Amino acid sequence: MKAVRYHSYGDSDVLVYEEADRPVAGPGQVVVRVAGTAFNLLDAAIRAGLLQQVFPVALPHVPSYDVAGVVAEVGAGVRGWSVGDAVVAFLPPAAPGAAAEYVAAPAEALAAAPRTGELADAAALPSVGLAAWQALFEHAGLKAGQSVLIDGGGGAVGGYAVQLAAQAGATVTATAGARSLDRVRSYGATRIIDYTAAPISQSLAGQRFDVVLHLAPTSPDLVPTSPAEIAQLVDLVADRGAFVSTTTPGPEDAGRGVRTVRVFTRSDATQLAELVARVDAGVLRIEVAERRPLTDLAAVHDEAAAGRPAGKTVLTP
Repeated sequence: MKAVRYHSYGDSDVLVYEEADRPVAGPGQVVVRVAGTAFNLLDAAIRAGLLQQVFPVALPHVPSYDVAGVVAEVGAGVRGWSVGDAVVAFLPPAAPGAAAEYVAAPAEALAAAPRTGELADAAALPSVGLAAWQALFEHAGLKAGQSVLIDGGGGAVGGYAVQLAAQAGATVTATAGARSLDRVRSYGATRIIDYTAAPISQSLAGQRFDVVLHLAPTSPDLVPTSPAEIAQLVDLVADRGAFVSTTTPGPEDAGRGVRTVRVFTRSDATQLAELVARVDAGVLRIEVAERRPLTDLAAVHDEAAAGRPAGKTVLTP
């Protein structure tokens, strides 16, 4: 089969489109014929060797851990899945990934793919949709009637977070850049702060929210938010509220009864199935900024480093 792999850590030029062995389904696994995979900034950080202690990969490594496709082979002990089933999954980031024609996936990570839209585009849902769901409902405990500030509403996780929070009956304020304002507004945000116009703390001076969700930076080097910026965001949390971050954590003792939580997204097939059900019901939108052939993966890594495009890129074999 054809796959994109890297044989050493480094810049995007280590990514090579080449022939690789087709995976075989081990016990508890299926092999998925890939319809689409999605680029994530974490892919670039792993490729660059910045996270070797957290996500050690065996070289050569096939990147990309979001997948949508069709089951092509079922391994021993797998129940509930058959050849021909359309599925989506958030794969283990350190395992061989979906930047290939086929990928082996843990059966426990699979959910049925959405019945609406292009199958390849569904690859833009799993990891980022789960990050939004877990941050809002598991960690923040968001409820109807509460107010939430989503710092990074124009990003992939932020887009799902705005939609899910609005559907939950929360009043949503989101930050976004100028190119994302209309899209974020269409997701259900009642107020949008253009973070390029003025510092967030200045724009929201004197206001507080039941939940502040701080999302990962948009640069692939994952530069952490400064302690001063985190302190300003924590100050926007109401007494006994929650500060939830997918990146730099808040202080352990923020005072005023404020909880601070750092989110590490996990694969969860039950939650992913719920997200898919919302897509099929027409209440959750999968947004794809662009679709590219898998041979463009190195260029996609480069373009992400330059801050474009806004939104998810789906790659197809």
